[in-house]
Amino acid sequence: MPHAPPLGTLLRQYSAGSPLACDPVDHGLLNRGYRLRTTRGRYFLKHHHDPETADPGAIARQHRATRHLADLGVPVAPPLADRDGRTVAVVGGQAFALHPWIDGRHRHGGQLTRGQCERLGALLGAVHAGLERVMPVAGRARTESADAADTFALIDGLLARVRRRHPAGSFDELARHRLLERRELLRRHAWRRPPPGTSVGWVHGDFHPFNLLYRGEAPAAIVDWDRLGVQPRAEEAVRAAAIFFVRPTGALDLAKAAAYTRAYRRTAGATPEELAAAVHRVWWERLNDFWMLRWHYERGDTRADAQFPAASALAVWWTREYDAVRDAFTG
Repeated sequence: MPHAPPLGTLLRQYSAGSPLACDPVDHGLLNRGYRLRTTRGRYFLKHHHDPETADPGAIARQHRATRHLADLGVPVAPPLADRDGRTVAVVGGQAFALHPWIDGRHRHGGQLTRGQCERLGALLGAVHAGLERVMPVAGRARTESADAADTFALIDGLLARVRRRHPAGSFDELARHRLLERRELLRRHAWRRPPPGTSVGWVHGDFHPFNLLYRGEAPAAIVDWDRLGVQPRAEEAVRAAAIFFVRPTGALDLAKAAAYTRAYRRTAGATPEELAAAVHRVWWERLNDFWMLRWHYERGDTRADAQFPAASALAVWWTREYDAVRDAFTG
């Protein structure tokens, strides 16, 4: 197995029996995960490999947050403690955590009924309200929005990389089309850059279908808290909706987004004005964001390629339907 974890040392540290099977779980883009079966049960073993999220102190903070949220009734999968009461195991300079295995499956917005969309919004609202109760006061740090001048330079650099691809494939052709299209959209809308935002609360940081497990019709566990941090909460709500409810054509299912948002606002205590500002900032973020192309052309990492067609079309559709999108999140 590539990148095999040090199972013997870890299982002794956790008194978790002897290994019977250990299989990689391939959904994560940042860290490594394994489905682990031992003589004492089934577990999810997480290797905190990504340098940006592998600090043991930050991991321990995530663990404390999920334990407190579990006490509040939020569906999470808090880590298990080792023989010394620690939830972060450092072996050979690498950080690991052991979690109970949660049976479940991922569901995108197209698989959710209107009522389940409301439940999803209420769930994220409960996360934000719960984190406000159990985490330190967050403060109000300013968050700058992207500068279109920097984005124009990025587009030019990515276009140069695309042109060097011979022969050009279908992904390259789509990338070139979207880059030229986005450059024109930014030229027309650069004056709409939003003012700096303020970080008003703790958020999950990466709330999307692959980080939520369903058992039957109900959410079973929110997982992958690596991006836990202080951000504008309403922006996470909008950002998540833009992932859950995007259609393959790049349009959002606005009826489902509206049902989700109404429940979120009730549970989190968010105002229509907060959501309107969040819609504008996330729209601008999408207009300036090219992380999938940067992974593909700068890092040679193609794991996000399948998401690119819908995600790149969304920015164009959102710009055209801006008022309808804002109304869905604020009505």
